Amino acid sequence: MEDKGQRLQVYLAHAGMASRRAAETLITEGRVAVNGSVITTQGTKVFAGDTVLLDGKPVQAENRLHHLVLNKPPGYLCSSADPQGRPLALNLLPAEISERLYNVGRLDFLSSGMIFFTNDGDFAAQMGHPGSGLEKEYQVEASGLIPDTVCEAFLQGITIEGVYYRAQAAEKTGKRSLRIVLIEGKNREIRRVFSHFHLHPVRLCRIRIGPILLGDLAEGKSRPLTKQELKELQGVKSGNCH
Repeated sequence: MEDKGQRLQVYLAHAGMASRRAAETLITEGRVAVNGSVITTQGTKVFAGDTVLLDGKPVQAENRLHHLVLNKPPGYLCSSADPQGRPLALNLLPAEISERLYNVGRLDFLSSGMIFFTNDGDFAAQMGHPGSGLEKEYQVEASGLIPDTVCEAFLQGITIEGVYYRAQAAEKTGKRSLRIVLIEGKNREIRRVFSHFHLHPVRLCRIRIGPILLGDLAEGKSRPLTKQELKELQGVKSGNCH
């Protein structure tokens, strides 16, 4: 049977190196070589028997796909490395997993709660796509009293330093606490809206992604997504599940 090849970014994603979008960036940055030649052109195909290197290290197809939920504690970084030596959320995952995993989306250093880790590039691309429609729910506790105007502004939409922020849901659960639901979460969105109102989150925890609840998973612990949960997540993506 003829080997029609596979696009390099798809090969990298299937090998668990990154999502397809992130793999495209790796290629653009000149970090990927095929048969000794650095490749910077998207869509380049690789074939059976080709040698693919990422940062000088061989890339091999993964035998097992992992889809994990981690309850990230505050003070851990969502990254594969940190020049400052800060603790990595990645290092909280089970040591017996030999495959290289990476986070889907991010939680900032001080935030806690649910984040997915995987070596499944297709899953990462689906869950991380801005048009996925996945709701992300947060519990936020502030250092001071929260005025009603915060919820009102967040629901109606507010522009801060040229960036538009809007919550799918925002409601006070106490004098100093909020429940917030975002769909297209921008970088540090909740913190920036809070800062605009001169508030400081002392606790920011993501408790739900789509239909998946954090539940009683302890901080620093992880668990595999079940087949049913993966099916439900795919249902959200395809618009069949709410």
